Amino acid sequence: MSGNRWVDPAPFEGVRPRLPWWFFLPRWVKVVSLPFALAYLVIWLAVRLVILAAHYPVAVVLGIALYLVRVHCGLWALVIVVLTTVGGLVIWAGLHRPSFIRHAWLRALTEWRRATLYVPHWRTVTRLAELTKDSRGKEFRPQLRRVRSDGWRDRVRVKMIPAQSPEQWEARRDNLAHSFNAKSCRVRVLKPRLLELDFIHSDPLARPIPAPALSADAVAANLKGVVVGKTETGRPWLLRLLGSQLLVVGVPGAGKGSVLWSIVWQLAPAIRAGLVRLVGIDPKGGMELGQCPDAFAKVVYDNGPAAVELLEEIAAEVKERASRYKGIRRLWTRSSGEPFTVLIVDELADVIAYQTDKNLRERATRAVQTITSQGRAPGFAVVALVQDPRKEIVSFRHLFTTRVALRLDEPIQVDMVLGDGVRQRGAAAHEISENTPGVAWIKQDGRREPERARAFHITDADLVELGQFLTAGDASVRELTGRTSSTETEAA
Repeated sequence: MSGNRWVDPAPFEGVRPRLPWWFFLPRWVKVVSLPFALAYLVIWLAVRLVILAAHYPVAVVLGIALYLVRVHCGLWALVIVVLTTVGGLVIWAGLHRPSFIRHAWLRALTEWRRATLYVPHWRTVTRLAELTKDSRGKEFRPQLRRVRSDGWRDRVRVKMIPAQSPEQWEARRDNLAHSFNAKSCRVRVLKPRLLELDFIHSDPLARPIPAPALSADAVAANLKGVVVGKTETGRPWLLRLLGSQLLVVGVPGAGKGSVLWSIVWQLAPAIRAGLVRLVGIDPKGGMELGQCPDAFAKVVYDNGPAAVELLEEIAAEVKERASRYKGIRRLWTRSSGEPFTVLIVDELADVIAYQTDKNLRERATRAVQTITSQGRAPGFAVVALVQDPRKEIVSFRHLFTTRVALRLDEPIQVDMVLGDGVRQRGAAAHEISENTPGVAWIKQDGRREPERARAFHITDADLVELGQFLTAGDASVRELTGRTSSTETEAA
């Protein structure tokens, strides 16, 4: 009692001890089950050792080999073997560095990062990031599966716990990246309950990619996959033109010209052979498309009546060709005998949004909508470049099936260009460096995951070469036509 008041004793706050179920079994049951328990323990240890060897094959094989050499041959033999192995690796790296990196260095780096970075911190990071769940005293924790290092990134495969969604991991990308000493983290869904986290350590697209040599083979131009650069995984960056419409968005200096001229560069053999026809509109007075006018069958250098008339002419061709294909074919092919037409608009906003004449602006918008919505089957593609991706500027972005986001100013613009939720999966176009023009994020309809790539670096000298290549082709065609005419005259 304290003064005139009674003080209640503190309640017991301890946790009731919980005993395992086998503790209550009779003794004879425990004795009979002991051999089975030992056999289970041996099998469990063997399985764990096999899993360990699968995760660390280089370390396990190398450790066993060095141990056997030490036991059977002695210390000096071990020193000789170690020095010989190191010397052989150095020679291998000097003679053929790519194969050494792929088969030796990256394997060793994978095991090192798994053992020193991901395994020791996995439990703590997932708990603090609230990616674990407790139910009835049992903790459900995501399983760390396979780890693969590509040097510039680590691919970490994860099995999610029940009732978990990929969006929960996407919302914690920054937390995971900082926790595992990476610049950024991306989340990719492989299959239900299985994710792959890409922890980015460096940028493989930091250096410009030179343009390849011009090919004389016009048939080799694949309109379903035009090679315009290289992805960050080292594969060719393919842009589909046949059956697709392309929207390229980026701030000034982001590299829209690199994407544009990379497409023209790869189509040059087909343009020279008459299999592809380019039509262009450059509202900037020819500052861009005027660098190589020989590539275009028709080109207009303003956004006035001439540009609108050209758009309406192409829209009329779309409808006319579609009517002729009725009942004959459902999609344009080379056997049709008509060229595949690519309409390039260097700054789409100047034509459909910034035009002061309301009548011209509405006519241009209707024509572009007609081409983008109906041009897929009869062999017409639109390559539109724009700086401002807002809805009031390009209200029909949904008609472009392939969207390319170069460097942007704000995070919200990424979702405007590539679609809602793409930025959460790692498409950080607003974080692209100013020193890497041509680097872009690509989103194609029908594919959940965006792709990061860099277009070829097309220089002024390359554009001069491109013009000479196309001009030489025209001269050869004229010469061949002249020879045919003279032969027919002599025969007559």
